[in-house]
Amino acid sequence: MKLSTRSRYGLRFLTELASRNTNEPVFLGDIAKKQDISEKYLSKLVIPLRTAGILTSVRGTHGGYMLSKLPSAVTVREIVEALEGGLQVVECSNSNDDCSRLPGCAVSEIWEGLNNVISDYLEDITLESVVRRYKEKQRETLPFVYEI
Repeated sequence: MKLSTRSRYGLRFLTELASRNTNEPVFLGDIAKKQDISEKYLSKLVIPLRTAGILTSVRGTHGGYMLSKLPSAVTVREIVEALEGGLQVVECSNSNDDCSRLPGCAVSEIWEGLNNVISDYLEDITLESVVRRYKEKQRETLPFVYEI
């Protein structure tokens, strides 16, 4: 399974937004610039994130985007599912009732098990924990400042 840039950039977008610790809307262009992602591409990610209830938009001169929930209430699983349309590693699994081969399939349980492991893993990671790690990484990359 390979996640698309939608999930990778979407998580970077939401991490940057959440790391700002503000209750004010943030311009999409500001986040795009900071994360070195096309603003046009990010604008396409906004729609599924709003539909999933993760993001909200504010119109007007002081408008922009804000999280709809606290970062501690948003999981990476929610984000990936919103942007990818699900977490299925293969289209045929126990959850796909349309498969005529399912009753006699010996490997569908493997794929379903893998789906569950991935889903459970991503469910345990909150946006808050990603932001915490993001800030740690930023501190680690800051140059040392010596004062006398």
